[in-house]
This record gives sequence, structure tokens and C-alpha cells, in this order.
Amino acid sequence: MPPVIVVDIADVKAATEPARLVSIGLGSCVGVALFDSKKKVGSLAHIMLPFSRGSEPVDNRAKYADTAIPLAIEKMEKLGANRSRLIAKIAGGAKMFSFIPKDDYIGRKNVHAVREVLRREDIRIVAEDTGGSVGRTVEFDTSSGTMLVKTARLGVRKL
Repeated sequence: MPPVIVVDIADVKAATEPARLVSIGLGSCVGVALFDSKKKVGSLAHIMLPFSRGSEPVDNRAKYADTAIPLAIEKMEKLGANRSRLIAKIAGGAKMFSFIPKDDYIGRKNVHAVREVLRREDIRIVAEDTGGSVGRTVEFDTSSGTMLVKTARLGVRKL
């Protein structure tokens, strides 16, 4: 059984195969898994907020989409990954409270920011499970690049 590496809220971890990167409790937060299939290097970021603007100096690079994704890339490159081969899988960004207006919730803003940063970094999103109103737990396998997305009411989805 590969080792389990826990990725906390506002955290980024990277590992080579075999490892399982796990993040629990993605509500409005977004889990971003990056993978280099040739080197079998992966990372998982548990992103809390969209952008670090106005938070200078940045207290924790892993907290924001615009700083967490470049941090994940740096960690992966130190393990031998090549930026040009990276692909992404994302999950989370739920609307956790019904009293928040339809289009003005942090989960939606987080997903938008993640997509924007990945586009800017020229990393293709190959799978996603975002939005809705349920929290998620994600598990990313650095051997295969498979991401399991688990929810209490909807079961397990394989990305």
C-alpha cells in the first residue's frame, strides 16, 4: 500500500510514485492535482481563496490559487517533473450555504481563479468535479494520476 500524505487546508504537497495525496473537507476550497505522467510526480494543493492581492506579503503561498499553483509546480520540478508535461485535475468549489446569492460565492470564485491560473501557466485541465453543494474529499495517486473524489451523498467519482 503506497504511503498516504495528508494535504491540509491551505497546503501544497508533492511526491513521486508510489504515494497517495489526500485532502479532506473541500467545501468552497478547491483541490488542484498536477501530474507528470512520464516522471510519475504529482502534487495536490488545497486552495482556500482565489487571489493574494491585498495580502502582501503573502502569509502562506498555499492559501491562494495564484500563489499555490506556482508553488506546486516548483515542488514538482524539484522532484524531476517537467512543466511542459503537467496536466491538472480539479475538484471542489461548492456553494456550501443556501443563503448566499447564486453567482456570488467563494467556491465559484475559487474555481474561476484556479482555471485562470492554470491557463496562464499553460496547464491543461483534463478532468474536474466542481460546484454543487456538497463537500468533497480527494485522493490523488502519483502512480497512475487517478483522482478519487468522495462525497457523503454522491459516493465516489474517479477522475
